[in-house]
Amino acid sequence: MYSFGRLPLSDVSNNTVSSYNVSDVDDYNSYLRDLLRKMLEEYEKRRELNGSENGEDGSSALKVESVDFLPRDNALKHNTQMYELVEGPKPVLILRRGLSFTVTILFNRDYDPKKHTLKLEMSCGSNPQISKGTLVVIPITNNDSYKEDKTKWDVRLQSHDGSNITLQVHVPSSVGVGIWKMKVTSQLKSKDDEPVSSSETYECKENIYVLFNPWSKDDSVYMQDDKMRKEYVLNDVGKIYVGSFNYPQGRQWIFGQFKDSVLPACMFLLERSRLDYSSRTNPVKVARAVSAMVNSLNDNGVIIGRWHEPYDEGVAPWKWTGSAAILEKFMKNGGDPVKYGQCWVFAGVCNTVCRALGLPCRPVSNFVSAHDADATLTIDKLFNENGDQMSGGTNDSIWNFHVWNECWMARSDLPAGYGGWQIVDATPQETSEGIYQLGPASQLAVKRGEVGYRYDVPFVFAEVNADIVYWQKDRKAETGWKKMKTNTSHVGRLILTKKVGVDDDYGNRDAEDITYEYKNKEGTEEERMSVLNATNNDIVRHRFDRPVEKEDVSFELLESKKVMIGRPFDVTIKIKNLSSKPRTVSAILSASSVYYTGITAKMLKRKSDKFILQPKQEELLSIKLTSSEYLDKLVDYAMIKIYALATVMETQQSWSGEDDFVLDKPKLSLEVHGTPEVGRPFELVITFQNPLKRILEDCVFNIEGPGLAGPYHSKFRDIKPGETITHNEKLVPQQPGSKTIFVTFSSRQLIQLMGSKHIEVIPKSDPSHNETL
Repeated sequence: MYSFGRLPLSDVSNNTVSSYNVSDVDDYNSYLRDLLRKMLEEYEKRRELNGSENGEDGSSALKVESVDFLPRDNALKHNTQMYELVEGPKPVLILRRGLSFTVTILFNRDYDPKKHTLKLEMSCGSNPQISKGTLVVIPITNNDSYKEDKTKWDVRLQSHDGSNITLQVHVPSSVGVGIWKMKVTSQLKSKDDEPVSSSETYECKENIYVLFNPWSKDDSVYMQDDKMRKEYVLNDVGKIYVGSFNYPQGRQWIFGQFKDSVLPACMFLLERSRLDYSSRTNPVKVARAVSAMVNSLNDNGVIIGRWHEPYDEGVAPWKWTGSAAILEKFMKNGGDPVKYGQCWVFAGVCNTVCRALGLPCRPVSNFVSAHDADATLTIDKLFNENGDQMSGGTNDSIWNFHVWNECWMARSDLPAGYGGWQIVDATPQETSEGIYQLGPASQLAVKRGEVGYRYDVPFVFAEVNADIVYWQKDRKAETGWKKMKTNTSHVGRLILTKKVGVDDDYGNRDAEDITYEYKNKEGTEEERMSVLNATNNDIVRHRFDRPVEKEDVSFELLESKKVMIGRPFDVTIKIKNLSSKPRTVSAILSASSVYYTGITAKMLKRKSDKFILQPKQEELLSIKLTSSEYLDKLVDYAMIKIYALATVMETQQSWSGEDDFVLDKPKLSLEVHGTPEVGRPFELVITFQNPLKRILEDCVFNIEGPGLAGPYHSKFRDIKPGETITHNEKLVPQQPGSKTIFVTFSSRQLIQLMGSKHIEVIPKSDPSHNETL
């Protein structure tokens, strides 16, 4: 027999048993049975109490424990896996319209469709309303298939395992782009299948980004060609063409639409634009708002424009290498505009915002681009009695080049056939509906001169096809001005964009000439018909009347050859008397440095002459400029404007001509030393030769490449006259695949040197394999 003595016990169900006397095993077993009974009674009481509070007895609604949006899995289906937000430490759900996404929900206990009613609430904006489409309530049923109506939100039950359910949620192709939120609401069914009053709502904290979908036939931005989608939606590096129509130069631009800071910035811009929800469903309205929000005027947008030095209070436009740094600075500034931009900077950022939102977009460069300030569809050039161009008197101008964007979309607001590429311009030139914005203007409407179609077709038509009217001060004329000449073929000389799927680091093999998508060939009947169609009103028609005069002397302004900066160059007019009689010719030839907007900076040289040409005689009039005559007078992009003016005394024939060219600059040569591999440094070697007989001071390299580096600045020492320098940079790739590195160089004496290189980055290798090697 065992003697266990006196055993202390604890409080059980508020019945305190301080001790229990046992003298043998039977007494102890009795004691244990009594103790176990009391503990079980206490457990059941507490379970009933907790169950009534937590609904575990089935008497209340389900509670959501967690919601998993499976952002990485959904991104693969929605073609959004490139966004850095998807791959970050807290992955974000980024969707495209017209597709479904998968979401899993875990409840606090088993879900029973016979007992529980579930619904999703999708909302957009600060004050969501069912009547405006910004609040959508979607019942969750036990159905494993969607309804037939794809124009509405829908949900189907993909799987159900106890307390865990997986749903497929269909997003309509007409939903508004922006940030959406989701709630899950649970209610308990009563015996008659009606919901009881008690309910539980779980509000998901995560943002859901909804974008346009060029992959969906039901979306109004649908683009059928996969190669075009890769170029105009997914490509985060591209080219913007600058320079002159004779020698265009492709400038790399890092769009960076997948950087983690870009998509939030785009959503902020949509909010600041005050687009209502219905407008956000329509790419026409979204693109128009983007054109307004990228520039700072009217609405405190992203970039402040500045077209001449100084740029001391900000960043000179030519120092930017991409859009992401601009948008990031804009957000860090609390939404204050960034200094400074010019047309290709506006176009680069506009392209980034559109592609980030899922809107197919490309930059387009128009060389010899007219700015028709008075809506006459002509550009007036005024000269004094001595033949010198006059400033003032007109706000019309001709830019050496101008860059805008084209967005791809249907145009249900226009007749059939006017969809496709639409011109959108974020550079502030003239107001439209009281705001500095432009487009979308149908490219086809521009080509046909259909200036009555919205938005802003007349302005774009003038940019590519305006006639230039030359006027000279004449005291004898009734109006005080003599119309000398109308040039019908100078504007819109060349229109370029980047070719699909082609990349050229050193040349323009990747440039696509789309001039004839904007206009018929100059001089053809079709081209003149489009001009007459556009000018079919009494206000502007008389400006297209050409003066009738006898023209028996030919004039030709010889095309300037490509000239390296620092070298001398010549400008020449060839004049020939085609008649059988002598002709007295007065001619003026001048060269000026100009801003790329066509505004004259400084006169470089001028020459006038008067001579008699015998029948069939030919004469040349030339001026020669040395580096000492022009280097100190150049501005920004080393652009030169040539003007020529001539009059034949016997016939009163007048002639004028003009030419633009850009002094050439050396390219940066980029070489890679080592094998670019994720997580391992490689060396980028940059080389160029100073073309000037001057020391280059305050030298800086600007470097950027998605998945590779930057953007960042690297200072360099002074560079001697004619010296060839080599600069090394160590870069560590963060992502595998085909990457592009873009480098620019600037100094006090020489700016805008550029170079780029495509680099293949291999995935990170196995460390054990490296050790073996």
